[in-house]
Amino acid sequence: MSEAALPESLAEIRDEFLELPESDRLQLLLEFSQELPAVPAEYENHPELYERVAECQSPVFIVVDVDAHGIVAMHATAPQEAPTTRGFASILAQGITGLTADEVLAIPADFPQSIGLTRVVSPLRISGMTGMLMRAKRQVLVKRSV
Repeated sequence: MSEAALPESLAEIRDEFLELPESDRLQLLLEFSQELPAVPAEYENHPELYERVAECQSPVFIVVDVDAHGIVAMHATAPQEAPTTRGFASILAQGITGLTADEVLAIPADFPQSIGLTRVVSPLRISGMTGMLMRAKRQVLVKRSV
């Protein structure tokens, strides 16, 4: 993975996982799942504004905002009973929100594989996080050019 392209917010999250023994990383992921930021009021009760992440086994929906200054905010919903998926959504929402559009677009596609969970969760779950990242980047690209 390209170290230079990883924003500080995501590098800190990655390092937090990698500093732990593999056996403790799932607990950290669970903690992230409990910290998934609430969606803003304007998105509540408006599921049509979200994009479903088909790569996830659980119903995960994301929406990305890009403000007039090019600053990104990522919002996600995931069920409480899907803590792994919810944790991945939380990692991305917390790590992407506040970045510039260019920083988000430069996030390496293999970021999900870099956080040290490939041996403790299934490849299908990692693929779901990759799907979330790719959809977020695509939404940024579209909304940045509007």
